[in-house]
Amino acid sequence: MTLRSATFAAAFALLPVLGAPAWAATTIDVTIWDKGADAEMATAMGYGAGEVDHAKLSMGLKLSHDSAPAGDVTFKVTNSSKDTVHEMLVLPISTPGQAPTYVENESRIDEEAAGHLGEVAELDPGQSGALTLDLEPGEYLLVCNIPGHYMAGMWQVFTVTP
Repeated sequence: MTLRSATFAAAFALLPVLGAPAWAATTIDVTIWDKGADAEMATAMGYGAGEVDHAKLSMGLKLSHDSAPAGDVTFKVTNSSKDTVHEMLVLPISTPGQAPTYVENESRIDEEAAGHLGEVAELDPGQSGALTLDLEPGEYLLVCNIPGHYMAGMWQVFTVTP
């Protein structure tokens, strides 16, 4: 083993102790779930609609962490549904508590008006995908924008810290 390879190996051995280097992306595991196609779907449960008890919903998003430091954030998204397609979009929250523009006759958020930053597009049941974004400090809304799903409570607030 050369001195260079020994130094490289020693540096990686210290990662569990020192933490990931600043240039590494923070990874957030996102599980998109539902209670099945036969479960009654809630309505009027979008962000800004008042107090939403996510534990009582028939579908939702579960995050491994609800915040990360500014910089590259990778969202690893898994659709755990057995029979429903889901997706995950990242939207900036410019005014806390204010809902994004909602297109009533389409039962979904107007992605362009909301400032859509990226997405893991439609995932069939059991599929996974990933999205990496360079995020500034602030609050973001992670949503499933399949018609009806956002208002059924498929959203979570995600905070990026300085």
